[in-house]
Parts: sequence; structure tokens; C-alpha cells
Amino acid sequence: MDPEPVIRFDNVGMRYGRGPEILRDLSFDLPRGSFQFLTGPSGAGKTSLLRLIYLAAKPSRGLISYFGRDAATLPRNELPDLRRRVGVVFQEFRLLGHMNVFDNVALPLRVAGRKRQDYAEDVAELLTWVGLGDKMNALPATLSGGEQQRVAIARAVVGQPEVLIADEPTGNVDPEMGMRLLRLFAELNKLGTTIIIATHDLQLVRMLDAPVMTLSNGHLHIRPPRSERLRMQEAAEAEAEADRIAAAPAAAAPRSSVEPHETDIADDGDVDE
Repeated sequence: MDPEPVIRFDNVGMRYGRGPEILRDLSFDLPRGSFQFLTGPSGAGKTSLLRLIYLAAKPSRGLISYFGRDAATLPRNELPDLRRRVGVVFQEFRLLGHMNVFDNVALPLRVAGRKRQDYAEDVAELLTWVGLGDKMNALPATLSGGEQQRVAIARAVVGQPEVLIADEPTGNVDPEMGMRLLRLFAELNKLGTTIIIATHDLQLVRMLDAPVMTLSNGHLHIRPPRSERLRMQEAAEAEAEADRIAAAPAAAAPRSSVEPHETDIADDGDVDE
């Protein structure tokens, strides 16, 4: 029996106000420990879907469950604890301007009640890994867009959340740093974090063998990872070959009788004396 998915959508639709539905009939599971990309053209509804996933918006219809619980019936006082299990990399960063880089990244750990001496080394190591070891005391306003994005990513992953949602996490960094950040996400995934990355960067998508969720006209299409598609293709080809062999006519059986030879049979009247 498959384990309960961390997030499940069942026939979910979403609209703003009285406008048309921008998301329609979404049904999918995010399995525990899975990794998936979310793609689609601008305006397809990717950000709206992410808002549903990290509990910043409510669906117009359908059921969304988190860790096996119906989101619609969750008491309001339980929502903060649930949100702490989900890390989010916002496209607009959302850094606190009065806090330096170190304190911005450490904020989820402080909120969780951890003491500075318990996390200081981990935060410093993470900032060094994303290339910001020399920016720990800098304020967000003094950073470039790419640097702010890396701070936002470090803040989202520092607490090793059960689910990580990243909206265009490599949009403001160079390709080399983009690959470094993708490796960070992959390592978190190996540790058990369920990850969904929204991106326009198809080159990034090709770097990992992961399912691709594509939004188009409000509908979601899920493409299996390359390895699974290859297995499905090989299985289909093997089945087709087996059917071809079974349908082929049987080969004619070889004749087993011995044809008479002229010396085998003799007429009594012709026997030489």
C-alpha cells in the first residue's frame, strides 16, 4: 500500500471573485519524498496553484488535503504549525529589510524556538554554500537581485522542511549558480523533502529525471520522468513483439515417413534365380 501523499488535490477549481475559473478539475498527489517541476506559459496559473499548495489561498471547489487532513476542516490555530512544515521560495523574495542576511535566513529557526548557538554554524555554512559567506551582515537593500534570491532560498531550506515550494528559484542567477542551487534541492530531496519547482527554464527541467507538471488553459498535465517513460516504452515494445510472435503461423512440420526406394520392394516374379 502506497503511503499517504503529503498533499492531495481532488477535483480542485479556483477562481478570483466572480471571474472564470483559472484552475479547473485539478486532481493529483504529491507523494512523500517526491521531486517535480511545474511549468507552463505566463498566465497559466502556476503562481495560483502554488498559493493553494502553501495555504495562501483557498479553492473555489474540490478537496485539498495536507498530510492526510482536509484543509477545509483544519482549525485556524493549527495552520501556523502546518505552514512551518512547508518551506517557500517566493518569486519576489519577501526578505525583511531591517534584518541582515544572517538573521533573515535564521528566522524560521528562531520562530521554531531554537537558540542562536544551536543554529549559528548551520546558517553560516549554508550561506557560504550559496556564495554569500561574505554577505552575512549585509542588509537586503544592498544586495543584487540574484543575491536576494539566494538569501530567500537559504531561508526556505534552512529548517529542512517536509515540503519545499520554489517559484522561479533560478530566475535571477547565472547558469553556474542555477546548477548549484538545483544540486541543493536534489540533496534536500534525498533527505526526504518533497519538492516542487515552478520554472520557465526548460534547460533546468532537463537536468533532473523528474515528473513535469504542465499547466495549460487551467488544466494540469503530468508527464512521467524520462526513466519511467523509457520503461513504459520498452514494456510496450516487448508486449508488441510477444503478440507478433504469438500471431505468426506455425511452421510446417517436417515429414517423418520414409519414401519407398526401388530396391526396398521387389516383385516375386522378378527375383533373379
